[in-house]
Formats: sequence, C-alpha cells, structure tokens
Amino acid sequence: MTTPNPPSPASNFIHKIITEDLENQKNDGRVHTRFPPEPNGYLHIGHAKSICLNFGIAAQFPGGLCNLRFDDTNPIKEEVEYVEAIERDVQWLGFQWEDRLFYASDYFEQLYQYAVQLIKMGKAYVCDLSADEVREHRGTLTRPGKDSPYRNRSVEENLDLFSRMRAGEFADGSRLLRAKIDMASPNLNMRDPALYRILKSSHHRTGDQWPIYPMYDFAHCVSDSIEGITHSICTLEFEDHRPLYDWILDELKVECHPQQIEFARLNLSYTMMSKRKLLELLEQGHVSGWDDPRMPTIAGLRRRGYTPESIRDFCERIGVAKADSTVDIALLEHCLREDLNKRALRVMAVMNPLRVVITNYPEGQVEEMDAENNPEDPDAGSRKVPFSRVLYVERDDFMEDPPKKFFRLGPGREVRLKHAYYIKCVEVVKDEETGEVQELRCTYDPDTRGGWSNDGRKVRGTLHWVSAEHSLEAEVQLYDHLFTKPDPEAEKSEEGYQASLNPDSLETLASCQVEPGLAEAEVGTRYQFLRQGYFCIDSKEGKLVFNRTVSLRDSWGKIAKKQGGK
Repeated sequence: MTTPNPPSPASNFIHKIITEDLENQKNDGRVHTRFPPEPNGYLHIGHAKSICLNFGIAAQFPGGLCNLRFDDTNPIKEEVEYVEAIERDVQWLGFQWEDRLFYASDYFEQLYQYAVQLIKMGKAYVCDLSADEVREHRGTLTRPGKDSPYRNRSVEENLDLFSRMRAGEFADGSRLLRAKIDMASPNLNMRDPALYRILKSSHHRTGDQWPIYPMYDFAHCVSDSIEGITHSICTLEFEDHRPLYDWILDELKVECHPQQIEFARLNLSYTMMSKRKLLELLEQGHVSGWDDPRMPTIAGLRRRGYTPESIRDFCERIGVAKADSTVDIALLEHCLREDLNKRALRVMAVMNPLRVVITNYPEGQVEEMDAENNPEDPDAGSRKVPFSRVLYVERDDFMEDPPKKFFRLGPGREVRLKHAYYIKCVEVVKDEETGEVQELRCTYDPDTRGGWSNDGRKVRGTLHWVSAEHSLEAEVQLYDHLFTKPDPEAEKSEEGYQASLNPDSLETLASCQVEPGLAEAEVGTRYQFLRQGYFCIDSKEGKLVFNRTVSLRDSWGKIAKKQGGK
C-alpha cells in the first residue's frame, strides 16, 4: 500500500514552520512526525484529521518519516482490541508506518531511569498527599498553589521511596512522583505535576512487571525524543502543556528536543468526539458497537460505506487552523457523494415494493435490458437486467389521485421504466377489507424498448424497478444522524448530550427487492441505488443486508452554491 498524495503545501501553517526549519538547517534537514493514539477506544473522524496531517506532512518532504506509536501508559483502559483496530484504521485510510511501529511501553525502563535522573538532580520528589490534597494544594487560576509538605525530601529519601514504589511496596494512589517546578506558576500544568503514579494493574504488553506507570505528559515528550521526532504535532488542548513538554526535555538535556506544534481539533456538527462518551453510548445500548454505522468512528464510517478517499478529501478541504471551530457534517457528506458518484456502480433496488403486472407482456418471456454500470466512469461497462411480466416498483411512485406536479404512476398515466419500456396504468387492485393498493395492472408499448419512444412522445416520469421473478430480497438499514441537535454536548438538560439522541437514527426495511446481480457481490461493495442514495453490503450471512451510506440529497452542495463556493 502506498501513501496517498499529501495535500497542497500551501494548505496549512505547519508546513510553513517546517519549511523554515529546513531552510535554517534545523534538525539536520530531517522531518520526522508521529501519530500517537492511546489504545483506550476506537479512532474517530477527529483522529482521521490527525492521521492525515501527521502522515501527510511527512510525505510532503524528501525523506520524511512518520511513526505510529501507541501511548499505552494507562493499563486500566487499554486493550489489545483497540491496538488492532487502530492499526486497521490507519492502514484503511491509506497510510503505512513500515517498520516504525512503537509503544510507550517499549520505553518503560528508559522512562524510569530518566525519572531517577530528575530525582538525582533535585527536580523531582515523592509526594504522599492524597488526590484530594494534591488538588487542594494546586490552587486555582487566581490563587497560587501551596508547596507539598514532602517537597523538600532529600534526594536519598526520594530515590529510596521511588525504588520501593517500583518494587510494589505501596498501595495504589498512596504516592506520586512529582516534578519540582513552581507552585506559583500562572500555568497550572507547571505546579509540580505528577510524573509517575502507583497503579497495580496488568498491562496488555508488559503484564504485571510494572506497579507504577508514567503520566502521559512525561511519557509523551520523552518518547518523542527517544524516537528522534522533529515536530510533535498535537491538538490545541495541549498548548498549555507545551511549557512542561519543554521543561522535562530541557532538564534531561536530551540530544533530540522535538518542537511541539498545536492545531485545532476537528469538531463536527451532530457528532461527539469524546471517546469516553462514545463508550457510554455503547455500554448503555444506544449503539450496537464501536463500528455501529451511526458512530463517528473510522470503523463505523467504513462499515457504513464511507471511502478512505472521501475522508482524506474532507480532511484536506477543512484545512489546518489555529482556532477551534465546528465543521458542518454536510461537508463530509458532500465529499462522500462526490467520491461515490465516481466509483459506485448503479443498480436498481425497490425499498417498499408494489407489484405491477404488465397484462399485454407475453407470459414466461424474459428480456435482458442493457444498463450502464456508472455513467460517470467510461470504463465501468454495462450489465444485463432481467425484465419480465411481473415487476416491483416503489409504492411511493404511485398515487391513485395524483396532484398536478406528480409525474409518476397514476390511473391512466404513462411513465418510463428505466432501461426498459413505457408502461401505462390501466387498473388498480385493492384489498377488499383495508382498501390498500395491492397491485397495479399496466400495459407496455413494445416500441419503446430501452425507455425511448420512436414516435416522439414524451413522458415526465422515469421509475426504477426490478423483475419480481428474478429479484433478491434484502434488508435495508436507513441510517440518519445519531443526534438531533448540531452540538449535543451543549445540551443543558439533566440528561445532557443523551437528550439529543435521535430516536429515528435507524429505520430497518425488511422486504426490499434488489437486482439479481448483487448476489455475487462481496460485503463492503458500494452501490448507488437509483433515485435512492448510496448503499453498501453490510452482511450476507443468512440474508442480504445493506446499509445506507448517504442519501442523494446534497445539502452542502446547495449551501456552497449559495455562498459562491465550490
């Protein structure tokens, strides 16, 4: 797999910073980035932006490299399942780390020794305050913190206590190793932050070897340095952590001191980007799994039928900014439609079937109609679609008493069947008890094969259809936004974001009919159902199941047109 073409160099300020560094011969002309997820959940669309940025930036410069590193320093929340899912997602997006797969746990011994070095330098101490006491001593934005009563322990005592912490002598949470910086600093992150905590929990890679684990801020910067990272690109919430990042590396006097650069994270309307809250939705049964097609996870988007190309295009279009903002989800759907329009095969599928009998069509006769697979792709070719006396059309394509601008089927009305013939409704058969329309009886014009009249007459309506004898029954899952409000996390009610959950985010249609050629297709194959939208095969175990990827309606396209955009 090759790395996709990166975005235009002019598209973001980070590229300009790196270009200036290279011009000034900084980092010996190297560009080395990393994507450092914590394996405590599945990646979502926000992570896709970071993946595209880190791997894309590296690809823009000769010899540029990008690592995949798992920041696995919290064994309570981390699982092998998440590691494997993250690897799968990065590769699916089109990126490869080659031989540069690392874990923070690879460096646990080095991290420990670096912590010992800080103790020997008088820059770190073991603190016995409880979590609540640490919080109280920390102060606030308007009130300086107070020194821990353990801050002035001797180097020898700190070394002894830290060694015993490693040996597992103390209870969870009973002691911390803290950096000795400045309890009066206006930056709360510099008020003697924790470097190590006691946590007697089995790690998915190191087992029970370690009863203490490094804090993220300590492990992250040191891991960057060990790997020779030149530019540590992270989201904006880490801007206040940058002084601590630099302080640790400056005090340790490491050979490689990466430059931390922050960019605005992706916020998407009708979506949440908190892995903790997404896990809550899963645990409370609001979704079926991390890969539920309503979830903003990369796994969910993939299962829904998104393409990696559309997600990369979206990430390029939104660009890289320094200030937080919210992107309309309609833009993501617009990118998806543009991509699927070029690659998805066209087929006919009837969601809510209504039986049509063509009374003057020979019984037992079957014709094969020529149909284009994709008019946007000249190499897509065509397919044969069986046509017979009994068909299915959409129930919504018929009205017994149609209004003026309804151009589909009605009593005495003529319409075109896509790729086939003109037909005219001559009789409506209803259920005697309910009055529901059960069947339409129509006639066809044999001189209109292919859907065109030789005598020049025109019809306004064109319907899709399938042959009742040959069609396949399928289940279709119609997905909509998981939330009804653009910013569910802004919900002020007692239920919080869950008050915005969309009760109609999934509708299942059980007896749809699709073209017979789809029987041979593989799970994940994407199609455009004519006049319906884009769909992909979700399952073939026992029954054919399709997920609606996105409708044909393009609200973003209309918005962009009004704004004069592209």
